[in-house]
Amino acid sequence: MKFIINRELLLTPLQQIVNVIEKRQTMPILANVLFNLTKDQLILTGTDLEVQIVAKVALDNEVEGSVTIPARKLLDICRLLPSAADIKFELQNNKIKIHSGRSRFSVSTLNADDYPNFEMSAMECQFTMQAGQFKKALEKTLFCMANQDIRYYLNGMMLSIFNQQLKLVASDGHRLSIYEDKIEQETGMELRIIIPRKGVSELVRLLDDDELEVQIEFSRSNIRVLIDSLIFSAKLVDSKYPDFNKVFEQNFHSPIHVQKQLLKDALTRVSILSNEKFKGIEFVIEGDNLQISTNNPEHEEADENVAIEYQGEPLSIAFNSQYVLDAISNLDSELAVLTIAENSSCCFIEEPSEQKYKFIVMPMRL
Repeated sequence: MKFIINRELLLTPLQQIVNVIEKRQTMPILANVLFNLTKDQLILTGTDLEVQIVAKVALDNEVEGSVTIPARKLLDICRLLPSAADIKFELQNNKIKIHSGRSRFSVSTLNADDYPNFEMSAMECQFTMQAGQFKKALEKTLFCMANQDIRYYLNGMMLSIFNQQLKLVASDGHRLSIYEDKIEQETGMELRIIIPRKGVSELVRLLDDDELEVQIEFSRSNIRVLIDSLIFSAKLVDSKYPDFNKVFEQNFHSPIHVQKQLLKDALTRVSILSNEKFKGIEFVIEGDNLQISTNNPEHEEADENVAIEYQGEPLSIAFNSQYVLDAISNLDSELAVLTIAENSSCCFIEEPSEQKYKFIVMPMRL
């Protein structure tokens, strides 16, 4: 097996693939990237058996072959070679010889036949949408995903399709974000899946060209996204996402309208003196005034008053300040609308006109 490739052609797909590969592996071969060489292209594959990225690079070549090479070592070598340098690869006795200019490397390899197959079930449905549109939907919700929660269905994002309606939901049990958008084409399908946390993070990173059209495919156990010359695949979380619709079926106080930036700045300042672990802050709402206050175990205190528009009864409620900050930071409008449930079980944070994005945060006790 022998081929020559320009550094720039190899560096980008290698960088995209290496992020999927875990540093600590149960199988040594999973620390490697699979090189599959055909006469017209080089196919690179990296996986941790939960998420897989396949990158295709056009390459004129006379020979065919396959081998696996340590991914991080190869990336470091390519990264440190001069820009636009040609790199020559040659497989000799289970070692890959890498030549570029005056640089010579000899790197151990593992047999490509031992590289594990990524199990994929037959795709049941597919649709296309703009990469920027899909990325925005993911970014508006991903920060609410749980991390290593025993309720494993929360360690991911629910994606549902109802014909042309796309909905993404993420929650860690203390807060929940919902993003809804419309797909241009009719899909004629109704489906709910849960994409794992790592899959969501990698997908957002790969969707770096907003104008690109991507193809999204689903089955009951897999998602596959075709992004130009990349194929992203992930195993889905095998569970049912909890029914969050009950949170809408309750009585609410009058909505509170507040300037987003004023609220964000006040929250940021007050939370400096909040308890470092719990980040608790109290909202006292009365008339056209919102008082935000906090204290900590060192008996330090902070409070600020923010002008609001509110027609309801006086009320007070406490939140984790970071949860509220995350929500209002994701609003695109200049105005934020906060709506608190009459039983103080939750607070909705959304935009006054655009109803694509909703954030729900549960209160806390101070």
